[in-house]
Formats: sequence, structure tokens, C-alpha cells
Amino acid sequence: MRTRKNILAAILLAAGLLSPIVSQARTDVSVGINFGPPPAPVVVAPPPPPQPTYIWSPGYYGWDGYRYVWVDGRYIAPRPGYLWVPAHWERRGPRHFFVDGRWVSHHGHRGHW
Repeated sequence: MRTRKNILAAILLAAGLLSPIVSQARTDVSVGINFGPPPAPVVVAPPPPPQPTYIWSPGYYGWDGYRYVWVDGRYIAPRPGYLWVPAHWERRGPRHFFVDGRWVSHHGHRGHW
């Protein structure tokens, strides 16, 4: 009986029927690279914004599992009360870790990302 319930739960999860429950979980993914730092960013003048209040998020080098690949910059719709922190790489000891772009509360900002 227990096996049937486990199989049913697995089927429902695979079918996406339990997604409202699963979507509550937060996941953070970190990529650590031992291949040295990414190349220097490509400096590109942003095109005109689609709306005057949009925020430019500059391009960055991502990691595709084998090598660094350039990801073009893009405009992001503003989010009142929040600051946009662009995607970037952080050095932690001998490794480099990718930090995806994210919104942070303007009120909780302490001057250091």
C-alpha cells in the first residue's frame, strides 16, 4: 500500500500536479569554477530603454559547464522599493562563484552587495 502511494506521488509530481506545493521551496544554486577568473566584461553601450524607468542589467560571462560564455545585457522592469544587483562573479579563496542577478530590498541595503 505504501509503495502505491509513493508511486502515485511520484507520478503526480512528474505531471506537475503537485507544483503549487513544490514551488514554495526556495533553491539557490552556486557554481564554483577552478578554471580561473572569467574574462573581462565586454563593455557595450545599452540601447535606448523600452520605458524611461527600466533598469539596464549589464552583460556578464556565464558558465556552460565547459567554458565561459557571454550573456548579453538586458533591460529589467523596475521594482519599487528594491535595488537591482547585476549578475557577477565572486572570488572565494582559489575559486570563482557565479552570483545571479537579483532584487534586494532598498530598506535592507547596507552599502555592500
